[in-house]
Amino acid sequence: MNKKMIGTLALCAILSSSMTAVAVKAVDASDTKNVNEKTEATAYSAPSAAQPVDLTYAAEQATNSVVFIKVTTNSKTQEVEYFNPFSDSPFSDFFGDFFGNRGQQRRQIETPKRQGSGSGVILSADGYIVTNNHVVGEADEILVKLNDNREFKGRIIGTDKDTDLAVIKIEAENLTPIDIASSDDLKVGEWVLAIGNPYGLTSTVTAGIVSAKARSLNASNSIESFIQTDAAINPGNSGGALVNARGQLVGINAMLYSQTGSYSGYGFAIPTSIMNKVVKDIRDFGFVQRALLGISGTDVSTYIDMQKEKGKDVDLGTVKGIYVNDVTADGAADEGGIQSGDVIISIDGKSVEKFGQLQEAIVSHRPGDKVKVTYLRDKKQHTTTLTLRNAQGTTSQLESVDTDALGASLRALTEQEKKETGLKYGILVSNIRRGKMMEAGISKGIIITQVNDVPMRTVEDFENAVKAANMSTDRVLWIRAKTQSGLNRSFTVELADPKEKK
Repeated sequence: MNKKMIGTLALCAILSSSMTAVAVKAVDASDTKNVNEKTEATAYSAPSAAQPVDLTYAAEQATNSVVFIKVTTNSKTQEVEYFNPFSDSPFSDFFGDFFGNRGQQRRQIETPKRQGSGSGVILSADGYIVTNNHVVGEADEILVKLNDNREFKGRIIGTDKDTDLAVIKIEAENLTPIDIASSDDLKVGEWVLAIGNPYGLTSTVTAGIVSAKARSLNASNSIESFIQTDAAINPGNSGGALVNARGQLVGINAMLYSQTGSYSGYGFAIPTSIMNKVVKDIRDFGFVQRALLGISGTDVSTYIDMQKEKGKDVDLGTVKGIYVNDVTADGAADEGGIQSGDVIISIDGKSVEKFGQLQEAIVSHRPGDKVKVTYLRDKKQHTTTLTLRNAQGTTSQLESVDTDALGASLRALTEQEKKETGLKYGILVSNIRRGKMMEAGISKGIIITQVNDVPMRTVEDFENAVKAANMSTDRVLWIRAKTQSGLNRSFTVELADPKEKK
């Protein structure tokens, strides 16, 4: 704060004080009794200027449960596409031959080593910590620093991009886990604290109120039902704790809304109603068992506004709820009789007014769970019970699938192997044992070039393809490959268990 600003603030205070003195002096002695009576009445009815809650207690309760997370992403060699600028010039024949193939080409680059930091919240005395996926999702090394300055190496237990949550583990005992409250009980206007490590400033506490609930931002997360707060959240707060006035966790700080990259009045946290389910699934299964209602929709208020812009008047019988734009064929909603144009107004007896509330209600369930849905059709109320399904359309819980489970050891082709085979990229099956890949006919020495039309340049590419396929409707790997002698081969690897049924 500069001297001019300090002077301005001081002058304002002086002026305020002087004006009060003049007003009192101007009162006639005969009016003293009336003035005193008015003053007493005013003092009695005016709200107290003291802080309405003792936030020091909340800070003391929660600060030791919030950790500083430092992540390192090592340099990597990647292939990138670039365009040969001589491809369309009059000299394309010459320069094309000189520089290689004309048009789109690929070359290898080495990405620099990167470091970043964020926050996390201790969930158990034996070292389980929740944080954001965007904090640790790409980390090669994780260092966790406790509030007492002890440091531990962390390892990823599981991540979930859809909710931007992750669980990591440190090998420690007798830690201080945070007390977790239900975010459903949180009220708009309630005092909260954001605890984290903005800009590397460890154990920073900021205060504010709950500005809104079930907020959707249309960001990168596919599941959004944020708690909005005006407690200052800055870079480095990600993964930290949003706690109530009792020091209980109600959310995981995740995002800020800003045009500058720094706090400008809007911060967002993932509610514990979502966090609890995601963390339990990651610890139990390694990934999230996601249940789907089988609809696409929008807030009724948004739908009505869109129709008004088109010059149409709409009467749905309500101005709150979820307007069903489309129903997935053979999904839970379709099976339960819900149709496009219906308006969902409650789930299990709890009203839903915004799409974020609907997502929050469904994300707490697993495939196979039953939910009671109340909806309006032609302004008449109906209720149906739906059995939620997973992305594959079944009611069973999925198991994780990795390269070890498939029975193959893989590695990227060396530069020498690329020259010998004439391939620009590929991953080699260096070893094979009994498993799904052997059952599909894949043998040692096969070079995999594509999986589900995605080029395979690294083992990580293959692992990502397996994860994506496992969460898809088909649960199949369509593999294109070559033998080392140059013959084309194709294989189909079924990830689904034959006993799985819809």
